[in-house]
Formats: sequence, C-alpha cells, structure tokens
Amino acid sequence: MIVNYNELGIEAFQAKRYDEAAQAFNDAIEANPEEAVGYINFGNLLAALNDTERAERFFQKAITLDETAATAYYGLANLYYNSERYTEAATLYQKAIEHKLEGADAYYMLGKSLEQQENFKFALPYMQRAAELAPFDSQVRLSYGILLCTLEMFEQAEPELLAVIEMDKDNADAHYNLGVLYAVSTQNTEGALYHLERAFTISPAFEQAKYIYDLVNQRLQ
Repeated sequence: MIVNYNELGIEAFQAKRYDEAAQAFNDAIEANPEEAVGYINFGNLLAALNDTERAERFFQKAITLDETAATAYYGLANLYYNSERYTEAATLYQKAIEHKLEGADAYYMLGKSLEQQENFKFALPYMQRAAELAPFDSQVRLSYGILLCTLEMFEQAEPELLAVIEMDKDNADAHYNLGVLYAVSTQNTEGALYHLERAFTISPAFEQAKYIYDLVNQRLQ
C-alpha cells in the first residue's frame, strides 16, 4: 500500500497534532525530494508555529523546485506581510495570482499589501476582485467598502457597507464607516447618528465613533 504522507500530515495538522504532522511532511519530502508539495506543507506548518525563518526556507525551496507553485508564493507572501515586508509580499501575491491560485485570498492580501504602502488606487482593482470572488465574506466586503471610502467613492462604498451589516448586524466597523460616510457625503444626518451610535453600543471602547457622533450632534444644534 502506498502511503500518502502529505495527506496524513494535513490531517494531523488540522487536528493540531503538530509533531505528527512534521514527521509526515518530513517523510513526504524524503520519499519525493524533487516535489514541491511536501516543502509547501512543511512551510505552512512552520508558519503556523511562528517559525518564520525555517518556513521561509521551505517555501523558497518549493519555488526552486516548481516555479509555478502558486501556494508556495502565497505562503511566502503571508510570511513577509506578517513581517511588514509589504513590497515583497505584494510581488509574491501577484505571482500567486499569475500562477492561478484559486479564490479571493491572494487578491485580498495583494490589496491589503498595497494599502499598507498607501497605494490605494492600485489596491482597488484587487480588492474589488476579491469582493466579487467572495461576496459572502464580510471581512473582504468591509475592507473593499473602507477602501472605497478612503478614495471618496462614497456611492460605491455604501452598498458594500450595507451588505456587511446585512451579513453581520453587529459589525461595529461597518456601522462606524457607514455613519461617517453619511456624515461627510450626504444630508442623511439621522442615518449617520444611528450607525455611529450602533458602533459604540456594540463596541463601548470605540471612542472614535463616540467622537464623530458628538460632532454630528453638535452640527444639528
């Protein structure tokens, strides 16, 4: 019987049996040292355990073995993003996309990397694509809505923020951003106050929401 060490390792990893997962991935690499997948899986395990230096080496080794290994680029990009190496992360997320990594994650993280560098206009198409690919992911939709607000594209931002609230009615950030949007771009003062109040009711430590709420209230008097 042929043993699939990678499958055994992934099962152990998901069950948080990390020593067992490490052994399985090591066995996978020894059995097929020229295949990238074992290195990628071991890299993901090391990244989850915050062993960044070793994880980096495993992802880099996977890429030398297979220059089209999208998940290796993505894993390495996440390491760099978490280390605030946003320029390098953006390049690697782009590589993951070029090599056909499925789903919204690479687009979303590329958008976030560009945002961290204050390249908001460049981030926009990637965040938009992430929202198209993951329409029921409230975090993706929220990030897209906030980016639209940052670019003062308020008409496009409003339905994104409303969609987040429909999915997650207690999302304080969505209420806050929608409240600010109404305050700065519409005459809908009632809507602004309602959503700002919801934000600091849901999250009592949300001082900025209270501050903007008071400012809008003063404007009425």
